[in-house]
Amino acid sequence: MAPAFDQPILDMCCGSRMFWLDKGDSRAIFTDVRNEDHILCDGRALHIAPDIVANFRSLPFPDESFAQVVFDPPHLERVGDKAWMKKKYGALDPKTWPDDIRAGFAEAFRVLRPHGTLIFKWNETQIPIRKVIALTDQKPTIWQRTGKNDKTHWILFLKDADHA
Repeated sequence: MAPAFDQPILDMCCGSRMFWLDKGDSRAIFTDVRNEDHILCDGRALHIAPDIVANFRSLPFPDESFAQVVFDPPHLERVGDKAWMKKKYGALDPKTWPDDIRAGFAEAFRVLRPHGTLIFKWNETQIPIRKVIALTDQKPTIWQRTGKNDKTHWILFLKDADHA
């Protein structure tokens, strides 16, 4: 059985915690499949240091553990092994990404409490959001497009009380 945690927020694939206002926010548990340090092409240091190394497809937490879950998975399926984009954002498996993202959504809703919020972020540079959002049967509450050419999507979901 997984240990109990007091933090109400889970970031399922935190990477370098780029969009967090407080990268060490004590209210959150940060997980990622990677634990790495890199120097980017412009000389900046990139630190991917999750609290817990975990795969978003199979999280080590009990059901209904978190009031808020952040799901910002890798969004690139075509990227070079040594590319700075892969270092910064990670990469999807080109053959299994639909099943992987589907499993990620299922895990997000499994660990989310009833009436909890899932924050999903996706950049559709390579994979259209319509293909990704079709991988969950849950209905979004808010959907905002941002970024250069509106390719980044922030989508919020509210977990129903009766969601299994």
